[in-house]
Amino acid sequence: MTERQASGIDRMIKATGYSWKGIKAAYRGEAAFREESYAAIILIPLACFLDVSSVERILMICSVLLMLVVELLNSAIEAAIDRIGPEHHELSGNAKDMGSAAVLFTLFIVGITWGLILI
Repeated sequence: MTERQASGIDRMIKATGYSWKGIKAAYRGEAAFREESYAAIILIPLACFLDVSSVERILMICSVLLMLVVELLNSAIEAAIDRIGPEHHELSGNAKDMGSAAVLFTLFIVGITWGLILI
């Protein structure tokens, strides 16, 4: 293996470790992420057992994964804002509110996707 390949694999291993640390931090520190993780643990296997087409199954699973992704991004925004300082600032409040709105829209996507496929 060349030196360049080794560094690429090493980088991927380190990146995976950082990702895992982020997931654990979100799970420990964010109740919403825990709740959505529990929902994903139920919904993803359920999507695999339902009598739906492959495309519908993919949409159902991807909508749930998107929910987790957006919640992680929202948590990252909140952590960065909180790191800046505890005092209220309108822009900080807006950033947190927009992140929360993104999560809400993603929950709508999950509900609409699953609802339209199952009804």
